Amino acid sequence: MRMKRLAAVAAVAVLALGVAACGSESETPGTPSGESPLVGKATAGTLKFGVKADQPGLGLQTGSTYEGFDVEIAKIIAKGLGGDPAKNTYVTTVSANREPFIQSGQVDIVVATYTINDDRKKKVNFAGPYYTAGQDLLVKTDSTIAGPEGLEGKKVCSVAGSTPAKRIKEQFPKAQLQEFDAYSKCVEALNNGTVDAVTTDDIILAGYAAQSQFAGKFKVVGKPFSSEPYGIGLKLEDKAGCNKINDILKAAVADGSYKAAWDATLGKSGTPAPTLDVSKLSNCPA
Repeated sequence: MRMKRLAAVAAVAVLALGVAACGSESETPGTPSGESPLVGKATAGTLKFGVKADQPGLGLQTGSTYEGFDVEIAKIIAKGLGGDPAKNTYVTTVSANREPFIQSGQVDIVVATYTINDDRKKKVNFAGPYYTAGQDLLVKTDSTIAGPEGLEGKKVCSVAGSTPAKRIKEQFPKAQLQEFDAYSKCVEALNNGTVDAVTTDDIILAGYAAQSQFAGKFKVVGKPFSSEPYGIGLKLEDKAGCNKINDILKAAVADGSYKAAWDATLGKSGTPAPTLDVSKLSNCPA
């Protein structure tokens, strides 16, 4: 009987270890069941956001400081998660490394003009969209290019790994696509005449055109040929975090902080704040 009791105790211990091991695969230590690990990181002041560093009005780095609409959205998210936005850490991301940075844990959340699409949704989770842009063209003020149909035989620049670059390849194959790792390099190439146009989302292009060093040199064609819903990227398995961020966006619209974020950044270009349709914040998995 004693041997049977010992065997039964051992079996229970093995089962308990197995259950603990299974739980450790899906939950961050110290995170209550059903709660996003982002909440704990926010309260600890250790949230890391991936943002762009070269997009005026959206994500622009000057020295060690980041500013722009996406940065303001990151601050709203941190506060909504229970953290102090002043303690956020910002990490420069480019279009090609957003998914790897999220998957590897180099950043917790990406707010970086990040278009939601089906391919990316296989790799990361998206809250949002918090803004919908449209792909357009930036050209010199004396350019005769009036839309994407005028790109045949022209040199057009975009960023490697971006949705705009992919669209040019697929829909306008007779354009000569030049790819860099940052839009700022594309804009410089347009300025020095080595490319004929730069393509990405209209609001990004407007930010560049409004910079003082380019005043009067460039124009946005104003003929958008896509719809680009900007999402907030986080780990694929973090459904609770995704839903929480959507709730934060809804609250930001209701209390005016979303509009204030726009007015303090992109609003300076004269573009009025968009009306965020919170009924479309539905990219989190069921």
